[in-house]
Amino acid sequence: MKYLLLLLLPIFLSANLTYENNSNKEIALLESFDIESSFLYDPIMNDMRTKNTSKYRDKHFFKAMDEAYLFIPSVKNILAEYGVPPEFLYLAMAESNFSNKAYSSKKASGLWQFMPQTGKLYGLRIDEYVDERRDLIKSTRAAAKYLSNLHKRFGKWYLAAIAYNCGGGRLNYAIKKAGTDDLTVLLDPKMMYIPKESRLYIRKIIALALIGNDEEFLLNSEYAHLLNRANAYSVSTVTLESGASLKRLSKLVGIPLEELKKLNRHLKYDFVPPYSKQYNVYIPYIKLTEFKQKYYEDKMQNIYKVHVVTSGENLYNIGLKYGVSYRVIMDFNRLKNARLSLAQKLVIPIERKIQNKKIDSKFYYMVKKGDTLDSIAKSHKISIKDIQLQNNLNGSLVKIGERLKINE
Repeated sequence: MKYLLLLLLPIFLSANLTYENNSNKEIALLESFDIESSFLYDPIMNDMRTKNTSKYRDKHFFKAMDEAYLFIPSVKNILAEYGVPPEFLYLAMAESNFSNKAYSSKKASGLWQFMPQTGKLYGLRIDEYVDERRDLIKSTRAAAKYLSNLHKRFGKWYLAAIAYNCGGGRLNYAIKKAGTDDLTVLLDPKMMYIPKESRLYIRKIIALALIGNDEEFLLNSEYAHLLNRANAYSVSTVTLESGASLKRLSKLVGIPLEELKKLNRHLKYDFVPPYSKQYNVYIPYIKLTEFKQKYYEDKMQNIYKVHVVTSGENLYNIGLKYGVSYRVIMDFNRLKNARLSLAQKLVIPIERKIQNKKIDSKFYYMVKKGDTLDSIAKSHKISIKDIQLQNNLNGSLVKIGERLKINE
């Protein structure tokens, strides 16, 4: 028995050391949020942790992290740049499951689930061509600035996280009502100082962070490689010219188009905005050298416009307006037939050589006494068919005073 105990002693000691190391890491994690170590015994948080650990063994959690491996290091670096603890990565996990294409019913979007107004307030552009709430780098910078500002306002990181969820004004009112900013008081379910969603929200972030930093759990799973992800992969920012397409970049540099789209969800179409001389897109860091060697600007490339269909328009006259064949418009927008609907959006490729010309050359002609469709067509050097198509005319009769749309 004595010898057996001597044999087992190193195992007991090792288990004890592992437990102490894990415990110390967990306490350090709580401290990064300015939360006291006693919160490790919060029953609701632990229930979340237990249920989620069981759930995430079915790959939900680690699959999300694995799919985000390319940009997690960049996110952490930006957080560090603004003095935000790296554990706030799990706020993004709680918000969007690490998906930059996430969209909520409340119109929040992107990795950090910015509402349109807040996104614009922090410099994120949202227009016909881009939604920078889905931009991995720009949205993370915006979130880091926002969290940093909230921390300056409230003084503690757990308060910054709660304010991110329910708003600074709502949290400020809760603190005044409670008479303290102590977490255990603010989480009181009976007093309901902060909304239930926010009470669960801060617990969820902590639970996710504890799971994500559980080395022993990771080592015993098929996702052990995630422990070394910080130094393994990252993304690089490259600059493309106005209207450049991701498809062309994909072919020149040898990056799968789907991977490019995944890194550039902020682009609403397969090209960078035509209004900017240059625009940033993201590629895997390991492709940066190849980009520098192989990518070049094509002077004959296309730029793109988004056309919103108005009443009376058809593919033929839209094509005339922009100087492209209606067949090209059909192909480019994958249209099965020529039928259009009001307010439908069409992406129009425009040759660079004509982009500086006045695109909208249409005007209206008022039919006078003695005019015929033939005489009007001849005077404007266009065919009768063109006028008929532009104005949805079935025959050749025109009435005095009738206004005809002419696109020369």
